[in-house]
Amino acid sequence: MSQTPDSAVRAYIEQHRAAFLDDLAEWLRIPSVSAQPDHAPDVRRSADWLAAKLKETGFPTAEVWQTPGAPAVFAEWPSAGPEAPTVLVYGHHDVQPAAREDGWDSDPFEPVVRAHRLYARGAADDKGQVFFHTLGVRAHLAATGRTAPAVNLKLLIEGEEESGSPHFRALVEENAARLAADAVIVSDTGMWSEDTPTVCTGMRGLAECEIRLYGPDQDIHSGSFGGAVPNPATAAARLVAALHDEHARVAIPGFYDGIVELTDQERELFAELPFDEERWLSTAKSRAPHGEAGYSTLERIWARPTAEVNGIGGGYQGPGSKTIIPSSAMVKLSFRMVAGQEPDHIEKAVRAWAETQLPAGIRHEISFGAATRPCLTPLDHPALQSVARAMGRAFEKPIRFTREGGSGPAADLQEVLGAPVLFLGISVPSDGWHAPDEKVELDLLLKGVETSAYLWGDLAEHWRPTP
Repeated sequence: MSQTPDSAVRAYIEQHRAAFLDDLAEWLRIPSVSAQPDHAPDVRRSADWLAAKLKETGFPTAEVWQTPGAPAVFAEWPSAGPEAPTVLVYGHHDVQPAAREDGWDSDPFEPVVRAHRLYARGAADDKGQVFFHTLGVRAHLAATGRTAPAVNLKLLIEGEEESGSPHFRALVEENAARLAADAVIVSDTGMWSEDTPTVCTGMRGLAECEIRLYGPDQDIHSGSFGGAVPNPATAAARLVAALHDEHARVAIPGFYDGIVELTDQERELFAELPFDEERWLSTAKSRAPHGEAGYSTLERIWARPTAEVNGIGGGYQGPGSKTIIPSSAMVKLSFRMVAGQEPDHIEKAVRAWAETQLPAGIRHEISFGAATRPCLTPLDHPALQSVARAMGRAFEKPIRFTREGGSGPAADLQEVLGAPVLFLGISVPSDGWHAPDEKVELDLLLKGVETSAYLWGDLAEHWRPTP
C-alpha cells in the first residue's frame, strides 16, 4: 500500500529526527549573544555555521551578509516552476545573554533533553524555529519527489534581533532586489498553547518619545516663589493626566486617524480562545484589568493602539524634604500602533498636543526615537490561509488566529519589500524566552518541521500573487 503525502512527510521526519536534533544541539552550543561584545566572534561563528548547514541542506546559495554590527545569513533555493510564488523566511540566530548563575538548572549553552523538552538558550528563540525549516524543506522534497521546492524559497536570518535590530532596515534596503518576495514568513513567534495551535495575523508598531520640561533656570525656593511661577514637575503631571480620557481612550487629537478596526469575525475568533483573565493577571503581577472601554483584554493588547507612561521624574528624589520648585522635569512615553497608523502622523499629533497642554513659562523639548510600523494580514488572504491549512494538517485540528501585542522588525520587511507578513511559530508561553531554562517542546518542534514541509506545496497550489 502506497504512502499518502502526509504519511510520507511524517516518515521522513521520523527517519531524520535524531540527526536533525544533533545538528540543532551543535548550533545551540554556539553562544551567539549579540548584546555582549565579547561574544562577537561567536555570533560570526553562528552565522558561518548556519550558512554551511543550509548549503548542506541543498540551498544552492547560502551567504553570510556583513553589517556594521553582527552578520546575517541569506539563502536562496529557486523553484523549477515558472509561476511559483517567492517566499522569504525571516528569523534570527543571535540569542539573549545566559549564565548558569542566572537560575538555569544546566549550562544554557550545553543542550539537554528532559521529559521530551530541549533546554538551551535559543532553543525556542529563535534557533529552533529557524532550524525546523531545514528538515521541513527536505521532507517536502522527499514526499513530492521534487528536486527543488514548490516555491522560490529565500531565508534571511538576522544576527542582531536581540540587540534591537539596529542595522536591519538598512540591510533590507540595500539588498531589496535579492530579498524581493511575494510573502514573508516570520518564524520568530509562538502559539496560544500546546492544545490550541494558532497563527498570528499581525503585530503592533511602536513609537517612543521623551518630553523634557524646563521652568526656572535653576531650582528655586518654594516659599519665595511657589504659587507665582510655573512648576515643570506639575506641568509633567498634568501632561500625563491629560493623556487619556475618562474611558481610557488616548486623548491626543488625531491619534486614532486611519486605524483598521477589528472586524466582527476577528472579535468572535478572539473570544473563542480559552483565555483565563485571572491567570493572565497573575502573570502580569497586576490586580485588575484596565483599558479602553468597549474592548476585551485580548482586543486591547492585540488590536488597539495605546499610549503608556514609561517614566516620569523631576525635582528632589532623596530622603527627607527639599522645598524647591525644580528647574526641570521629564516624561517618557511609548505608543503602540495598529494597522492604519503611521509613525510620522503620531509624532506630529503628539507634538501638537504637547504644545496645547503646557502653560506659559514652561519650555519643552520632544525627542522621538526610531519607530516600528504595525503589520497586519487580513484573515482571508490566500497566503495566510495556506499557513493555517499547513498547520492544520500537521496538528490535525482546527487552527485559530491571534495577534501579537508587541513589535518587531517584521514590519520593515513588509514596508521595504511590499509583501504581506505571515507568522509561523510553534513556541508556547512556557518556553521561557529570555528567561532561565529556556526550552522547546520536541513534539511541537517536529510539528513545525511538518508544517514547513506542507506549506510550500500549499502556497504553490493555492496562491498566484498578482503582479
